[in-house]
Amino acid sequence: MTMPQARTRAEQEFLAAWPEYETTRELDRLRASEYARLDRLGHVYLDYTGAGLYADSQVREHLTLLESQVFGNPHSGSPVSLFTTELVERARGEVLAYFNASPEEYMVVFTANASTALKLVGEAYPFGSGGRFLLTFDNHNSVNGIREFARARQAGIAYIPLSLPEMRVDEAGLSEYFALALPGGHNLFAYPAQSNFSGVQHPLEWIPRAQAQGWDVLLDAAAFVPANRLDLSAWHPDFVSLSFYKMFGYPTGIGCLLARRTALAKLHRPWFSGGTITVASVQADRYYLAEGSSAFEDGTLDYLNIPGVAIGLRHLAAVGVERVHTRCRCLAGWLIERLLALRHGNGSPLIRLYGPAGAERRGGTITMNFCYAAGQVIDHVRVEQAAAAHRISLRTGCFCNPGGGETALNLSKSELLGCFSQPHVQLDEFRMCIDPKSSGAVRVSVGIVSDFDDVYRFVEFAREFLAG
Repeated sequence: MTMPQARTRAEQEFLAAWPEYETTRELDRLRASEYARLDRLGHVYLDYTGAGLYADSQVREHLTLLESQVFGNPHSGSPVSLFTTELVERARGEVLAYFNASPEEYMVVFTANASTALKLVGEAYPFGSGGRFLLTFDNHNSVNGIREFARARQAGIAYIPLSLPEMRVDEAGLSEYFALALPGGHNLFAYPAQSNFSGVQHPLEWIPRAQAQGWDVLLDAAAFVPANRLDLSAWHPDFVSLSFYKMFGYPTGIGCLLARRTALAKLHRPWFSGGTITVASVQADRYYLAEGSSAFEDGTLDYLNIPGVAIGLRHLAAVGVERVHTRCRCLAGWLIERLLALRHGNGSPLIRLYGPAGAERRGGTITMNFCYAAGQVIDHVRVEQAAAAHRISLRTGCFCNPGGGETALNLSKSELLGCFSQPHVQLDEFRMCIDPKSSGAVRVSVGIVSDFDDVYRFVEFAREFLAG
């Protein structure tokens, strides 16, 4: 069988196994018209969890707006400033509308990215000795970092472990952790709607369950919302963090904190800056904090790019995030099945998967290690370099999710403490301390205009590591 024939047969088998893929064919036309640079340049883009891709029309529409209008710093009452303010406030409204969030319940705080939104909550949340910070092992470092604010204010800190092989939380034991909330204290529970390490989608049902037991809930939605609907009329987390470039690629440098008004009122900022106050005095040594979102948006907003957020939201709404979800589910399901079927000549598996081995309750993020026929892990850096030679863009490392990586790679606390015994080590030294277990993994992720050819080419690339 020739290579073209093998590909054709593989696609036929894929469509037979995943017939719902046919309902997403509009995304193929979108790729040809709005993302043609991918195929023109021969790229296999498999890092949608790292960054989304933008459509050509998003850039054109934004450029037309910039060329046709005059913008000014919104901290003024001039005509150009008022016009700019109007566009910023319109963008806030479109963010609320996209997530079906009532403006009576939620506010939009524009930030530089999801990490900045998380830092804002961490530094301003009223942690104290009478409260707790609870989080899952499976969290981005920008969530893990909040523990340092909690620790500095003598709040209790607790981690909820993950269970192998699917890297999910044991639901049977979750009640014991939720029971840790201290009555009358400020208790914050943080978790990702979707893991940026394993692709696991943790239940949104945890939100009301935790709130009923005295927790404020911080939902990291950065990896979830690019291909899933987050309806804030159905779910009511106290805080939601996200980055818009992960949703639709452009513009970068803008994220937001979606916060319930009641939750935002609990936060106490440790400083003030330009834009966050109504008035401040040097001699009187006093200031009045602004109300609402303005109290949390430090300095001048990125007012030239914020209109691009509204353009991106309209683009994604027109495409249909449910359609993107269906396509990602089909491609990820097929890819996992084919990768797990790859065997060396001695029958040992090429791929060691971290996370769910099926398409249910997971997103389009797939993390793995490549293994030699004898079972040892192939250095993920080598895999990345080989992929680059094929113009395949993927990610390797621990993806800023150490809890996920430590669980997946079976790294013990004693091993890690041993590696941290020195005051400071370089990354390569740390890797040598942990290896040969491996200090990282290979991650691929599908998104808005991924197609069958992308995942097929990755499987064919993986075959090159097989030993007869």
